[in-house]
Amino acid sequence: MIHKKKFLSGLVALAAVFFIALPVSAHVTVNPSQSTTEAWETYTVRIPVEKDVDTTKVTIKIPDNVEFKMYEPVDGWKTTTTTDDNDKVATVTWEAESEETAIKAGQYRDFTFRAQNPKEPGDIAWDAFQYYADGSIVEWTGDSDAELPHSITSIAQSNETVDSHGHSTKTDDAADDQQEDKDAEHANEGTNINTILSIIAIVLSLAAIVITFIRKNKN
Repeated sequence: MIHKKKFLSGLVALAAVFFIALPVSAHVTVNPSQSTTEAWETYTVRIPVEKDVDTTKVTIKIPDNVEFKMYEPVDGWKTTTTTDDNDKVATVTWEAESEETAIKAGQYRDFTFRAQNPKEPGDIAWDAFQYYADGSIVEWTGDSDAELPHSITSIAQSNETVDSHGHSTKTDDAADDQQEDKDAEHANEGTNINTILSIIAIVLSLAAIVITFIRKNKN
């Protein structure tokens, strides 16, 4: 009887964890959740459908300190962007071109874009707006403890600098450290060569003394 009660209690606890975790897993997310300053990052927006209604459109707001670069086309979906007064991309929208290409209940779809991270470390928030076929809109714009939280990417300080093409190079301090290491290696190589030459010279000198000694004894 005791074992049966423990078993039932375990099932209840497991079910509670499952139902608590279910809404969280259905949130709109932007990955990766961690990146570095100034990196040209490939971000993936995952859109799950929580309702029994198709999702027909999704809009992502680009944070003010993030530079949108380009997006990956998705078959059956039209991608558009809006810009602010400074011609900076402010939002990206993916919209299904037909009912057939909309995201169905129980499904999800990934949308991918490239952006350059801010110069300063910190958290960036991705506000998302999910549009359903019945005209309803779910706004994923709340804090982490909200019912409809926005996705967060933590930006850490990088020791690399990135040019306008997304190519990264070490910072001056790192480059100096690398150069010092190389100089030390060269110095060690020179010391080793000098040591070897000295040993060879000593061996040759000893050989010359031995040969001279042998010749004298023969005479």
